[in-house]
Amino acid sequence: MNTILLKPIEEEYIKKENLEISVGDTIKVHTKIIEGDKSRIQIFQGIVIGRKHSGTHENIIVRKISKEIGVERIFPLHSPNIAKIEIVKKGKVRRAKLNYMRSRIGKRAMLIKENDTKPKGKNPSK
Repeated sequence: MNTILLKPIEEEYIKKENLEISVGDTIKVHTKIIEGDKSRIQIFQGIVIGRKHSGTHENIIVRKISKEIGVERIFPLHSPNIAKIEIVKKGKVRRAKLNYMRSRIGKRAMLIKENDTKPKGKNPSK
């Protein structure tokens, strides 16, 4: 398809919230669930292990451990079924995809270094 024609249409559906979600972050995704004629919001908390695509097609892969079983969900960022995304803590990783997290068990399955925002430089206490 011609991207020049699709671009103005896709811009209508892009959400305006500019969240700085990156791989390694622990996030809460609030998803709208519709059951019959009722709707509710379900929260999925986990670690972002990957991002794919761009624009309206952008997805994140979130992984959590539930009752000693790894659960992964793929969330389209610009979906109308995503009510809100909260960043619980920022992680510091050196890779773009954290596929090695799938083979981890127990506490190590959710272990990622936190991103320290301390200034780099000499330690003034010495």
